[in-house]
Formats: sequence, structure tokens, C-alpha cells
Amino acid sequence: MRKVLDVVARWGGAVLWATLPFTAGPTLAAALDPAGAGFRTFTSVAAWTVWVLTLVATLVPRTTTLTAVRIVVPTAPLAIGWAVVTLPTPGWQEALALTVTTLAAVVVLAPQTGDVFIDGSSYGHERRMALRAPGVLLLGPIEAVWVAVVAGAAAGPLLVASGTVPGGLALTAIGWAIAVAGVRALHTLARRWLVFTQAGVVIVDPLALADTLLVRRSTLAWLGPAPAGTGAHDLTVGALGLAVELRFAEPVTITPLPPRRSGRSRPAPAAIDVDAVLVAPSLPGRMLEEARRRRLPVQAAMPPPTTSSPS
Repeated sequence: MRKVLDVVARWGGAVLWATLPFTAGPTLAAALDPAGAGFRTFTSVAAWTVWVLTLVATLVPRTTTLTAVRIVVPTAPLAIGWAVVTLPTPGWQEALALTVTTLAAVVVLAPQTGDVFIDGSSYGHERRMALRAPGVLLLGPIEAVWVAVVAGAAAGPLLVASGTVPGGLALTAIGWAIAVAGVRALHTLARRWLVFTQAGVVIVDPLALADTLLVRRSTLAWLGPAPAGTGAHDLTVGALGLAVELRFAEPVTITPLPPRRSGRSRPAPAAIDVDAVLVAPSLPGRMLEEARRRRLPVQAAMPPPTTSSPS
């Protein structure tokens, strides 16, 4: 089953996206048929351009292409949904288009796909593993930024194509500025990794740490599922689900980012010494398997405290 999931994560999005000219194209073309010739031509050229660039992105797994496909691919079921609503008598072809585009969006948003793309940016013997997004961001902010990116990028050019040139150009300038800022914000989520290297474990998280944290193999006492009530320093930034604890044989210096205060600027980061940290990998089971494969000290549970024998 895992091998099937790996194949789907690596190739499923690309295969589904490659079929869109045949499965979704006719539905979109039928919905655009009543529009003017200039608008149809513009949307057709834009759609083909986006389709080609996104297909290339699905075939080249990197952190940058992960952000691109996760922005573009989920727009396809929305576009087809609009087309289905506008058509007088939707049929099986429209149902197929909606099914294929929805499946493509589900695949590219799956944690396994994110893990594949992030590991695609690894060097040599590295194994990069994605960290889960903060839970509070999943409950609206990420979706709101995505809507702002898509609407900001598309609204102005579509208005120009419809014939409203001055207003469309002004909206394009504003919308694209918003889209660029939104893409940068969303790409931050793709630059959060836990990396296994020959030297040990590296934590790269611009949302939690001011500097990259390297835990050398000799410093790592053990890692495993975090027990309840652990005193480890929390680097999960509120991610939901299982946290993994990395406990050290000696204190390690980290520079955590202090939380933002309402109406105030973020305080300056300050280095602290910690005995353990918590992280939230997207696939904690695979992280622990990779740690075992690299012969790191993995514990299924927190080791009991050492007690001295009575004299």
C-alpha cells in the first residue's frame, strides 16, 4: 500500500494534470463559447500557458514547484465548477471534468506529495522531510491567502480581456502585487523541513527558528513520539497531530522566534539552551523509519528516568 501511495504522490498529480485538455478542456470551452472572440482567445492562451507550466512543475519535484502546483492545481475544480453551473445541461463529460480536477487537487495537497517535492530539493545523502503547517493557519488564513493570490493574479488580466482596459490595467498592478506577497507567504510553508544528514539532524523552520538548528549525531540522545507533559521546547508552532521529541545528551543552543504581539513588532530573537525540542513532521512514521535506517537512537516511548541503587 505504501508503494502505491508513493507512486501516486510522485506521478499522480502529473498524470491527472496531463489529461485535462481531454477531460476538462471541452467543458471549459463550452462554457466560454458565448463570450466574445477576444475574451475566448485570451482565456484559451492563458489556460494553455498555465497548463504547460504547471505540467512541467509536477514533473520536477522541488520546494518551489510544490508551492506553484499547490496554488494552481486547486483552481482547476473551481473553474470547472463555474463552467458546470453556466452550462444549461451538464452531462457525463462535465462530471468527468469535475472528478479529474478534484482528484488532481487532492493529490497535490496530500502530505505524501509535499514530502516527495520537498525531498526533491535534497543534496547528496540528505533526506528532507516536510513539517506540518501551524494548525491555526489551516483554519482560514492559508485559504484566504490562496484566494488573494489567485484572484489578484487573474482578475486584472480578465478585465482587460473583457474590454475594460484602463481599469483592468490598474487592477492588474494592484492584484499582482498582492499575488506576489501571497506567494511568498505560502512558499514559507514549503521551506520548513527536518533534514537527515550524515552529520545528524537539521531543523529548518523560518516560522519557529531564527537560525538553522543542527543536532549532531553524537549530541542526540534519542528521538521518538513526544510523551504527554514533556518539558521539551516546542518548535511545532501549533501544528496539529503527533509531535516528535528530539532529546539531547547535552544542552543545545537554539534561537527561537518569539511570538508576535498584537499591535507590536516581534521582539528580537534570543538564544537559549535546551535539553530537547518538539517538531511536527508531516509523516512522523516515515521520519522515525528514516531515523532507524540511519541508526539514530529511536525510542517508541520516553525512556524511564535513571535511578541510583540504594546504598
